[in-house]
Amino acid sequence: MENYVEVKNVSKVFKGTTVLDDVSVTFEKGCITGIIGRNGSGKTVLLKLICGLLKKDTGEIIIDGKPIGEGRRHPENIGAVIENPGFIPYKSGYKNLKYLADIQKKIGKEEVKNAIKQVGLDPDSRKHVGKYSLGMKQRLGIAQALMERPDLIILDEPMNGLDKQGVKDIREILIELKKQGKTIIITSHNAEDIEVLCDKVYEMEQGKILTV
Repeated sequence: MENYVEVKNVSKVFKGTTVLDDVSVTFEKGCITGIIGRNGSGKTVLLKLICGLLKKDTGEIIIDGKPIGEGRRHPENIGAVIENPGFIPYKSGYKNLKYLADIQKKIGKEEVKNAIKQVGLDPDSRKHVGKYSLGMKQRLGIAQALMERPDLIILDEPMNGLDKQGVKDIREILIELKKQGKTIIITSHNAEDIEVLCDKVYEMEQGKILTV
């Protein structure tokens, strides 16, 4: 299989503490790859580096054959939910996503509405996001990650706050996206999510990859 993401000898240090230690790992195109590990193991830092939200100290990150770094900080064609999705609390779900969609101008109203419907929310609801439950905010975050139809999807604990039906819905969406050839990277504390969804699993501990 072709590698869509390659991480080569990447390290990251925060205030004298090494949070990623010479990590080398690949993520195959058209596969769902899981990353497991305790809090503080380096999972979220690795995802942020791949998304271009943090700058690596050493090493190389290549996405779809193009290196991320000087002159190309943020990869194109990527959708991500990392940590708790941040939204404007006094706006509706639709208005939040439309505002974000208008930044890139890749999609219009219909695509935004379809993404909201896809995750089981009502795009016409006027309810402010500040009044959403944790599960609804999580669904909206996933809609945001998917709405521009990216080839690379990165989801940090995507099932957080979801009820049983929500988990089932999101699993089905991810399996369908994989069938479409999307490359998906997820982290989860839930062993069942990893077992059901993932083609390959990496374990992280103290900033290192244990399982390759």
